[in-house]
Amino acid sequence: MLADFLGKGWSYPVSKDEKKGITMSLGEESIEESIWIILATSPGERVMRSDFGCGIHRWVFEVNDAGTIGRVTKDVRDALIRWEPRIEVLDVNTEVKGHGEVLLINVHYRVRSTNNFFNLVYPFYLRVGAQI
Repeated sequence: MLADFLGKGWSYPVSKDEKKGITMSLGEESIEESIWIILATSPGERVMRSDFGCGIHRWVFEVNDAGTIGRVTKDVRDALIRWEPRIEVLDVNTEVKGHGEVLLINVHYRVRSTNNFFNLVYPFYLRVGAQI
């Protein structure tokens, strides 16, 4: 089964199913959740794998300028290439929202085994409490 090939794991966020077990995610849903986890995890956050994650969190309080946007975009691309081998990263672009305190990171990717194309938008807040 293709979903088994693409992977199966705990859903994100972790929740219980109707049988009081852990909800599982399969296939392309598992890949999307994996991307979200990579982007939401700061290197050093996981004790047993301290290099796992994406370095964008170090730019949280930076000024929203072309340099910061470039660094965020590069960090996202590098982290996904390193940590999610089931995809090919086609493009990462960043769009400014609000008054410059929110970056919408658009990740365009292809699932290698199915050749299906997807897009994920990850909101990155440069200021605490900012809203889209």
